[in-house]
Amino acid sequence: MSKELKTESYDYTLPPELIATEPAEPRDSARLLVVDRKSGKVAHTIFSDIFSFLPQESAIIYNNTKVIKARLFGKKSSGGKIELLINKQLDANRVNAYIRGKVKEDTKLIFDENLYAKVLQLCDDGSRVVSFYDQNDRLIKFEELLQHLDRLGHIPLPPYMQREDSKEDEKNYQPVFAKYEGAVAAPTASLHFTDKLFEKMQQNYTTSPITLHVGAGTFKPVEADIITDHPMHSEYYDIPLQTKKIIDSDTPITAIGTTVTRTIEYYARSGKPFGECDLFLHPKNKPIRVNHLLTNFHLPKSTLIMLVSSFLGIEMTMKVYNLAIKERYRFYSYGDAMLII
Repeated sequence: MSKELKTESYDYTLPPELIATEPAEPRDSARLLVVDRKSGKVAHTIFSDIFSFLPQESAIIYNNTKVIKARLFGKKSSGGKIELLINKQLDANRVNAYIRGKVKEDTKLIFDENLYAKVLQLCDDGSRVVSFYDQNDRLIKFEELLQHLDRLGHIPLPPYMQREDSKEDEKNYQPVFAKYEGAVAAPTASLHFTDKLFEKMQQNYTTSPITLHVGAGTFKPVEADIITDHPMHSEYYDIPLQTKKIIDSDTPITAIGTTVTRTIEYYARSGKPFGECDLFLHPKNKPIRVNHLLTNFHLPKSTLIMLVSSFLGIEMTMKVYNLAIKERYRFYSYGDAMLII
């Protein structure tokens, strides 16, 4: 069995104090580690200097998904407390969610504003299918549910931050170019852009969006011993015509984040400009269209560090991660960034 396929190969030890629980202020003052994958050379800089390293001829594609307040606190009709985390919209009236607290089919979950939900199905992966209703027992569509979430919900900070969300997170955990609501986790490479830096990027590069609504499955650890045995989560994506034309051309592409990378690569393989993306990139399934990647530093044994390894290879990836730890880079969602060129 090759090293690339063993989950244990993607493990590393991170000192707890290197887990970022607050973002850099301003956003673009975060550190940036630049890796040239051909030469293996590494440079250390700050994020606001990113365009000194990005090839001018490269088109930059970013994710314009918007994080919703996906976490709700409530109780069962029996009185027991529950916590519900929306994972993704399934259709107009149903969502897939994770529920902390014991529930079964037909369990009624009660929230403020006379909002309640009913558990329709228990899924094998531990998630639940639920529908929401108002005080008149009227089924609520997802668009209307978003309005309730905006008032009642909480920003779904990743569990490793080990803190409650604050008012500041409503802005901090959202990219400046966020547009379409639906993500329950931020596309974290995007969090380093300020309005001014995004404007500079648009002035100096060809830029274009995709939409991929990041699901809670992005944090799901790989528990199988062999990475290819991992059941990859799927997330809804949509590629507008202008971006499709770039991908279909031979223009070099810089992907702002792993979500953009997976979307582009899924389209490059399937030809489908929208749908559900469940592509798993790793050293045995390398990118065929994306040339450069901007990303954060990811959890050990995660599909995200395996995606990074699809660009750099397992040896260079772990070497760079260990260097980042040695140099005291800040890790995970609010942490520093890495540019692979």
